[in-house]
Amino acid sequence: MSVDPDCSPEITAAIGVSAAIAISDIPWAGPISSVNVGLVDGEIVINPTLEQRAKTDLTLTVASTADLVAMIEAGGNEIDDETMFNAIMAGHEENKKIVKFIQGIVDEVGKPKFEYESSDPDPEIMKEIEDFCIEDVKKALDTDDKLVRDEALLPIYNAVHEKFDERFEGNEGKIEEIMYLVQKHVVRAWLKDEHKRVDGRGIDEIRPLNAEIDLLSRAHGSGLFTRGQTQVLSVTTLGPMSDAQLLDGLDEQTEKRYIHHYNFPSYSVGETKPSRGPGRREIGHGALAEKALVPVLPSVDEFPYAIRVVSEVLSSNGSTSQGSICGSTLSLMAAGVPIKAPVAGISCGLITGDDGVYGDFMTMVDIQGLEDFFGDMDFKVVGTHKGITAIQMDIKIHGLTRAIIEEAIARTREARFYIMDEVMSKAIAEPRQTVGKYAPKIEMMTIDPATIGDVVGKQGKVINRIIAETGVKIDITDDGNVSICGTDADMIAKAMK
Repeated sequence: MSVDPDCSPEITAAIGVSAAIAISDIPWAGPISSVNVGLVDGEIVINPTLEQRAKTDLTLTVASTADLVAMIEAGGNEIDDETMFNAIMAGHEENKKIVKFIQGIVDEVGKPKFEYESSDPDPEIMKEIEDFCIEDVKKALDTDDKLVRDEALLPIYNAVHEKFDERFEGNEGKIEEIMYLVQKHVVRAWLKDEHKRVDGRGIDEIRPLNAEIDLLSRAHGSGLFTRGQTQVLSVTTLGPMSDAQLLDGLDEQTEKRYIHHYNFPSYSVGETKPSRGPGRREIGHGALAEKALVPVLPSVDEFPYAIRVVSEVLSSNGSTSQGSICGSTLSLMAAGVPIKAPVAGISCGLITGDDGVYGDFMTMVDIQGLEDFFGDMDFKVVGTHKGITAIQMDIKIHGLTRAIIEEAIARTREARFYIMDEVMSKAIAEPRQTVGKYAPKIEMMTIDPATIGDVVGKQGKVINRIIAETGVKIDITDDGNVSICGTDADMIAKAMK
């Protein structure tokens, strides 16, 4: 209804929704609060203004309950671990004050929460099914191959249905729910009690890695990154600055020079659903990869190109967003984009015990699909050797303690370094010095702004004649900067002349 540029409408909306649910009769574990956190001139700033956001080195959103951090999303200019952790905690402390404010509203006008009957499976029947199949489930889950696991589970499901369907007549879905809970119990118990992972890896061990470049001979740049059964092909395309995406939003940004798209086709997980518009996963993972790579891109003066990277997930068994970031780094360097430093990402998982986050917990790096489904957290950290460029966190519990966040950031640091040093650098150590032969070449020159009208000509006749004769694209800014883009160096020189 009304936007003050100094006050983020997203944050306002999050707090408003929290207050609305808190005073309603809907049961939940809130209230929660959200704040933005910036880093301006080395100082942590809560809810930075428009002017501060223009020069901040950190764009961080933190959501919290009164006790726990419920959500973290960050983009940063290579922020060191300690500063990032302190910024998250600063946001959490501010959220506590807002949660207290919302609780005051609840105390005045809040409705009693309504009671509801639990729909959890009957504990006795669940125990009976678990005793019947748990040993077979353990054998089926104990493999590093997702397809082998799925095939081994199928006869177990069939045997359980054959034995118990009569007990659940009209409500057979409960068996599927119980089988999910049995697998969840097995995976979590292995991790928590035995430090055993379904694929046999150690807690700090990363799945087998591979990196390649130049798989596509005609594209401007391509990079293939493989981690276990997760494989992502990222493709870079370069164009003149006139190809930048135009934006019309509520903030001051009017164009986007770097565009990252992420595609997750159904075949990557062995499904046949139709490919339609982008969903939550595609939008979120594409935005995360874009945020992670923007801090290392060269300026327009250094590299006057619009850049588009498309990450195609070829096969998925967890951490495809991090695979797309690693593949995109390879692709950009192969395309001759002079990025400041390679970027890699890794995820950290979490298993909590019966006492929740305040009790005994354990974390592990590079979680695969099952550890994501049955675990409590997917904490993704992306960065260079110098520092963090992005964080995105998914959780299935009410929130995280200070100790869990600190451990997750620390665990991912060494893993990122290993991926960059031992795998990515062996495929390509630094950006190529020039763009490829199929990529457009761009030359910059400056003219007197007073002569722009002469260059354009009446109704564009002069500039259109140059374009027609040389086949180049020409962009002229109001201050006289001219960008000439083409694939033929001789034609670019002719256009400049």
